[in-house]
Amino acid sequence: MVTGAANGIGLATARKFAQEGAIVAVCDLNQEQVDSAVASLREAGGQAHGFQMNVTQRPQVDAVVAAIVEQFKSIDVLINNAGITKDARLVKMTESQFDDVIDVNLKGVFNCTQAVVPHMLNQGGGAIVSASSVVGLYGNFGQTNYAATKFGVIGFTKTWARELGPKGIRVNAVCPGFIATSMLATIPENVLDQMREHSWMRRLGTPEEMANVYAFLASDEASYVNGVALEASGGISL
Repeated sequence: MVTGAANGIGLATARKFAQEGAIVAVCDLNQEQVDSAVASLREAGGQAHGFQMNVTQRPQVDAVVAAIVEQFKSIDVLINNAGITKDARLVKMTESQFDDVIDVNLKGVFNCTQAVVPHMLNQGGGAIVSASSVVGLYGNFGQTNYAATKFGVIGFTKTWARELGPKGIRVNAVCPGFIATSMLATIPENVLDQMREHSWMRRLGTPEEMANVYAFLASDEASYVNGVALEASGGISL
């Protein structure tokens, strides 16, 4: 189950899992985009099924999780990828900008995880990987709301790793750096150049590179990795 799976890192992650032989539940807000993503995965030979879902709406989340379990009998992996930005400096940030980002990026992760975990407990294990960010490690100018959510996701991860690890459920987070997705489409080129300079690899990351990290953390190859917030940023913190 991948949230925010219709584009960007979410779509790349869904594609990676499909390539690895997983049955992928593509979850996103826009039905047309969900259908397009599912079609592209199937055309490439993958097994994918689409679900329109708003992570902030708990009844929708519960209904989608129930439908997935009914159809496929289990949810082995949850990728909490859905996220938004509504940036502004503290003195200019509106209450709605703050609340909207908290609802999607933090409450949405809570909703999806709490809905899925009982099924993972019943089946005796699973893997949960959530999207944090380097902003959740170091903060960022103009991103009070976003930084709060991404710090919060790390708090979720470390808490749930303690609670669920003994039950066979591993919980980890990925902290991407600056990734070339549509989220950066409105950023001026000179600012993008500064982002590239902050990485010791002198470039932006790709959605596919983040998908590889998600896939590793969800796989049996990471069977002893639990409670980690893995930075994947090209060395931005060095």
